[in-house]
Amino acid sequence: MSKRILVEASGSPVSAYMIKAIQDAGHTAIASDISPDCAASVFADEFVLFPRKDDPCLWEKVEQSLVDNRIDLVVPSFDEMLLGWSQRRETLASKGVRVLISPVSTVEVFQDKWLTAQFFEKHLLPCAKSSLGPDYPLVKPRHGRGSTGVYIEHSAERRAKQFGEGDISQSILTGEEYTVDCLFSHDGQPVYIVPRKRLGVVNGKSMGGVVEYNENIDRLITLLAKATHFEGPVNVQCFVEGSKVSLVEVNPRIAGGMALGFAATENWVPQFIRIINEEPLSSVPIQWGMRMYRTYQEFFTI
Repeated sequence: MSKRILVEASGSPVSAYMIKAIQDAGHTAIASDISPDCAASVFADEFVLFPRKDDPCLWEKVEQSLVDNRIDLVVPSFDEMLLGWSQRRETLASKGVRVLISPVSTVEVFQDKWLTAQFFEKHLLPCAKSSLGPDYPLVKPRHGRGSTGVYIEHSAERRAKQFGEGDISQSILTGEEYTVDCLFSHDGQPVYIVPRKRLGVVNGKSMGGVVEYNENIDRLITLLAKATHFEGPVNVQCFVEGSKVSLVEVNPRIAGGMALGFAATENWVPQFIRIINEEPLSSVPIQWGMRMYRTYQEFFTI
């Protein structure tokens, strides 16, 4: 049966692949954004205007919009909304709206870079050294996304002056950067673990990539999944240096570059439906070596 699936924050240039995947799977793609002046409002099947994240009635408006537009499934992608979606999973499900996201306890940890670092250390998962003070050269916001607010300062004196409330510092990891596109069943079992070497990163988003098999990444993600409960799409960032893999962060959501994860396996949208229905999942062989190149596309309307 065809579903009405909402794509969140679809004003992002990387949302087009998700809209097309929904349509290719035979479902209706509903784009949403805080502005109607985005390309997704043209190529999605329907468009819904969402309130801004600082709207005092944000979730009341969002919930009403979901009901009014008969949304069957939401696949969250906007970091600032992830915890709210997770907290409202059961409430929305009672209204016929399913949300594909990990449990609140998981989202709370991985939305906070300090809690993430503590989690990695507690479970003996290799990662950078971290501090709530200006002890290490890499500084980033405790709550943040992409490369916003991230800087490297080797001078301890200058770093101490720049270090702000809400920042954490970390040691610098070396090696090649990978993002791992993962899909987990409703009971937290990994269905796909697809490592892609990021190529041409701009503002935290990869402009290209190549899928590469790495047994050490596969082993580490499996250990990570045993230490918590993931559900649906998740992406993990790590550095690889020889046989050593070090975790950087975990995003409990679909990723901007996950188009390559789809292309190297299959359209994950039917899998999303099976997950929310708690049905058995299967997988197809991963096409190792597949490359992705990204560009922008123009749309014209009158």
